[in-house]
Amino acid sequence: MRADAQALVDRIDAALNLVKMSLDWDRALRRLDELNARVEDPKLWDNPKQAEEVMRERRRLDAAVTTVREIDADKSGTVELIELAEMEGDEGLADEGVASLKALADRADKDKVSALLSGEADPLDTFIEIHAGAGGTESQDWAEMLFRMYTRWAEKRGFKVDTIEYQAGDTAGIKSATIQVKGENAYGYAKTESGVHRLVRISPYDSSARRHTSFSSVWVYPVIDDSFEIDINPADLKIDTYRASGAGGQHVNTTDSAVRITHAPSGIVVASQVDRSQHKNREIAMGMLKARLFEAEMRKREEAASAEHAAKTDIGWGHQIRSYVLQPYQMVKDLRTGVTSPTPSDVLDGDLDDFIAAALAQRVTGEAVSVEDVD
Repeated sequence: MRADAQALVDRIDAALNLVKMSLDWDRALRRLDELNARVEDPKLWDNPKQAEEVMRERRRLDAAVTTVREIDADKSGTVELIELAEMEGDEGLADEGVASLKALADRADKDKVSALLSGEADPLDTFIEIHAGAGGTESQDWAEMLFRMYTRWAEKRGFKVDTIEYQAGDTAGIKSATIQVKGENAYGYAKTESGVHRLVRISPYDSSARRHTSFSSVWVYPVIDDSFEIDINPADLKIDTYRASGAGGQHVNTTDSAVRITHAPSGIVVASQVDRSQHKNREIAMGMLKARLFEAEMRKREEAASAEHAAKTDIGWGHQIRSYVLQPYQMVKDLRTGVTSPTPSDVLDGDLDDFIAAALAQRVTGEAVSVEDVD
């Protein structure tokens, strides 16, 4: 078979193998059989909540298994067509087959990402929290660029975005901000963005036009509801109120309605200023705190939790997960997966899907990549 067709077949096989690894294929097939049997049992609906959980798990597994089987069958049929065309010397038909394989490979890559979202919290909405690192105006401006990047990414995916907390910088940019992203699998897609992000550029705030390096951190955690039991001792909480501030317009409030909650045992700090009601902001902040504690517990159960947490602890050199270089050349480079983009403007406008897909795949394979940072 011609080389371009074989390359596409290899790409499809790699995507399907990754999905099977993520699902634990044999176990998934057995589990699907069990769920199908339970659905046929009329007694299942005696407990509506449990029935809905069973149906949700069944739909997810059935969709993933069906997708793998459909793509594999379409691949086999197209390969047979190409081989037949080559035997008969029909280049036109062979070209059509290769075009079909290309479309199938694109579908496999797209469906692969969805299938990788099999975690307990992946289907949930998410909070994305951004903090400027040391460096004053430079880092605060960079934090605002990240705020815009994640807002644009979410909007491009059709997600709804609400600004929960926004602290304007001293001169420009932001000190911190939190957005809530609402949509199917929002947390699953965004979760690998947690970490320190590094920017290299000629500073617009430096009259000598020197190159500056800035750092900001991103923290992603799921929005959870009352079905997740999180015990919090009120004595462990420090609750402060303050006047909301921001870039103007809807971010500004003239009363001390904003609420900040500090959880002493974990050191977690959350804040909300989205509502004019202090009571409502306190309720929202408590929900954020529960979500942070839940996310921290999930990370403990993951093999790479300690390393990932260390990457979040210090907002500075040596802890970044991704570098964005704007001058003297242009490149964005992920230091976990090695994925790069030569167009930082597109990435900063929300084109993050390639980086997210690679990071999700790496979580499944556990494959470590040796990547040198860019200067």
